[in-house]
Amino acid sequence: MSPELRVATENLGDNHGIAHAQNVGIQHMLTGGATHVLLLDQDSIPAPDMVQHLLLALERLQASGKRVAAVGPSYTDERQGEVAPFVYRKGLSIARRPMSSENDMAEADFLIASGCLIPAEAFARVGLMEEAMFIDYVDIEWGLRAQMLGMNSFGVYTAKMQHSLGDEWFSFRGRRIPVHSALRHYYHFRNALWLCRRPWISTAWRVILLYRLLKQFAFFSIVAEDRRQQARMMTLGIWHGLRNRMGKLQAQSAMASRNMSP
Repeated sequence: MSPELRVATENLGDNHGIAHAQNVGIQHMLTGGATHVLLLDQDSIPAPDMVQHLLLALERLQASGKRVAAVGPSYTDERQGEVAPFVYRKGLSIARRPMSSENDMAEADFLIASGCLIPAEAFARVGLMEEAMFIDYVDIEWGLRAQMLGMNSFGVYTAKMQHSLGDEWFSFRGRRIPVHSALRHYYHFRNALWLCRRPWISTAWRVILLYRLLKQFAFFSIVAEDRRQQARMMTLGIWHGLRNRMGKLQAQSAMASRNMSP
């Protein structure tokens, strides 16, 4: 007999951001006595055995004495075709962990939230998602915070998922690059700068994040079709990040950005 499937929904009434929505669900599950929480985005399609592979990997890691923050699947965006890598910091750059015949999982500095299986004890030690960020960099901040507290994240190659990354993709010099809206890039820049200002983040990660923002600003303000709006919103994100203006972008701020002279 198959286990009973129970579904609970909650109408939040407004868009309070992905971090708030995740926290509502997490707290509901933990209050109900859940031992694990699985996060999924609406544009993610897990393989039928994804959770089984994640749970087996988590149990193996814990049995070996690892303090695990989360385990996550290997995902593919159909528009790109290739499997997204698990990443970690190597010096002052981000490196990829390639899949090998010897390992079916890899340690990562952070994982994308969708597909993550998180043991309840991880929330007790690390805390919930940072709601002030609203959207973007939420999973990166949580993963790095967990790592700072001695809990690591692991990618599981045998756990598979389809996931959409970016609003669209375009080709540039032989590479396929995901493109987000100008509004999403506002949150990218604001939240990355906010993260750089956390007292617990390492100098190496500050350098990596700031260099990444520099490259993104140069690229999208020159190459993107809506380059002027991209530049405006990225600039606004920088300003708000430096001013510590967090939460949902208010309409008047977005309008002020649109009215900026080119």
